[in-house]
Amino acid sequence: MHPADVQATRLDVTAHAVADPTRRRILHIVRDRELAAGELAGHFTHLSRPAVSQHLRVLHDAQLVSVRADGNRRLYRTRPEGLVEMREFVESMWTDSLARLKIAAERAERPGPRVKKGQA
Repeated sequence: MHPADVQATRLDVTAHAVADPTRRRILHIVRDRELAAGELAGHFTHLSRPAVSQHLRVLHDAQLVSVRADGNRRLYRTRPEGLVEMREFVESMWTDSLARLKIAAERAERPGPRVKKGQA
């Protein structure tokens, strides 16, 4: 597979993972500290533990959370580096727009040919 295709696939997996509001909330909850799946499930009273585990699996498969074994518990924590490709994609869109805006502004500032009175 071509490296650009691999990057696009990773971006698609990441975008799918963060598209879900429950998964985004999980990322926020475990951003600064590790939590076990059971503790995380306590933050989602409307979801079963297996449902939370499924969300964790999607996040793990997208490399957005790390998992560490602690006895029979699994501790989860956000992997900010998992969002690098997403950030680069968004920044490239923003940077391209800013570059076009800069060019348009520079063109507007350039003095054009002046028309002398009576020549128009």
